[in-house]
Formats: sequence, structure tokens, C-alpha cells
Amino acid sequence: MDIPRIPLGTWIENGLNWLTSEYSLVTRGIARFTQTGINSLNDGLMWLPEWALMAMIALLCWKVASLRLAIGAVAGLALIWNLGLWDPMIETLTLVVIATFVAVLIALPVGIAAALSERLYRLIMPMLDFMQTMPAFVYLIPAIPFFGIGSVSAIFATVIFSMPPAIRFTTLGIRQVPVELIEAADAYGATRRQKLFKVQLPLSLPTVMAGINQTIMLALSMVVIAAMIGADGLGSEVWRAIQRLRPGDGFEAGIAVVILAMLLDRLTQSLRKTRR
Repeated sequence: MDIPRIPLGTWIENGLNWLTSEYSLVTRGIARFTQTGINSLNDGLMWLPEWALMAMIALLCWKVASLRLAIGAVAGLALIWNLGLWDPMIETLTLVVIATFVAVLIALPVGIAAALSERLYRLIMPMLDFMQTMPAFVYLIPAIPFFGIGSVSAIFATVIFSMPPAIRFTTLGIRQVPVELIEAADAYGATRRQKLFKVQLPLSLPTVMAGINQTIMLALSMVVIAAMIGADGLGSEVWRAIQRLRPGDGFEAGIAVVILAMLLDRLTQSLRKTRR
């Protein structure tokens, strides 16, 4: 006896079709706004001469971290420029910055709310488990009917994929604040808002920064994968090299991704240490 197959895929497809037809004006508006932001940031970074942007990044690394990181940043960026991958690197950096900003903007309030509400915490944790175990490629599928092919869909998929660590670490950081400090704040008559902004958030900031670091790394990995749906940047260079069977070009783009990932990782880790 054959067991009837549950038409889960059909239900999901029908749901996506309904959402795209009913909220097409909303998605088109979001797409135009996001594309404008992408173009503005990308054009601004492209407008700067390569040496000027290198100098700004090196100065940031020196002030935030160390002279060693500044020298390494200049060497890595100079290699990317020499390989002719400067423009794709800027496009990738633009997508990562915007996706991380949106993900953190959503994740911080959700993480704070989950930390302060046990019921919300129990609801959100299984959802985060589901989101983090879902293969990255799957997030590209619903992005296309909503926003079409291109960078906006890449931003949408990247935000969804990279958001869970920021929510988890924000929740974890606030819940790990010592009970004694909370009780001391209560004893001094602190309101719930004062406890949050003057006790819990400052003490949990290193943990929150660790979550933002993980979000940046996941965003970078997803932006590279999103080249499959038309996103520009280093991912498209890797994808083009695969299609044309040019392993050398693919490794060059891959090395550029590694350099960018290491630079962003060291910067955010240094920011985390300075906040302790």
C-alpha cells in the first residue's frame, strides 16, 4: 500500500506565488530602495582612488588594532589590486556591509527581546536552529521570485542566512549578566530601561560583538555563493572561472575573498577586545 505523499513542495510554491502576487508593490519598493543603497555605496567606494582607500583602511586598522594589521591590510589589498580584482572586491564589500547592517539592525532588537522574555526565547531558539541548519543554497530560491535576479536578491538571502548568530550571541550575552548586578540595579531603583542600557548591554557588548563578527563572516560566504543568482563581486569571478574552466582565475578570486575575510575578521575581533 502506497502512502500518500505530502505535497509540501507544492504548498511552499503556492505560498511564494501568493506572496509575490499580493505584495509585489512592496517587494518592488524594497528592491528599488535596496538597489539605490547598493549603487550609492558602491559608487562612493569606487570613486575613491585605490591608494586613498588603502590608506583609510590601513589607518583604521592601526587605530583599532595594530600597526602589524595595518601593514598586512595594505599588502593584501595591494595584491588584490595587482590581480585586477579591485572592482569586484569593492562590490563584494558593498554587499557584505549592507547585508550585515540590515541583519544586525533586525537581530539586536530580536535578541534583546528574547533575552528578556522566556516565552519568546523558547519560540525563537528552534527557529534559529532551523535557519542555521538549512543549506545556504536554499535561501537563494525564495529570493528570486521576490526580488528577481541580481544583487538585491543576494542581500535578501544573505540577511536571512547571516542573522541567527547575531540573535543568539545578543541573547546569550544579556542572559549571562551576573544576577548580583541585576539585583544591585534593582536595589538602587533602576527601571527596566536603565538596567538594559546601563547594565546589561554594556556588560554583554563583547559577546554581542562576537555575534556580529560571525554575522560578517557568514555574510561574506553567502555573498560569494549568491553569484549563482547574478550578484556581482568576487563570487561572480569564481563562478565565471568555473564556467570557463579557468582554475587559475578561480584561485585568484578565492585568495581575494580570503584576504577580505581575514581583514574583516581581525578588525571586528579588535573592536571586540577594545570593548572589554
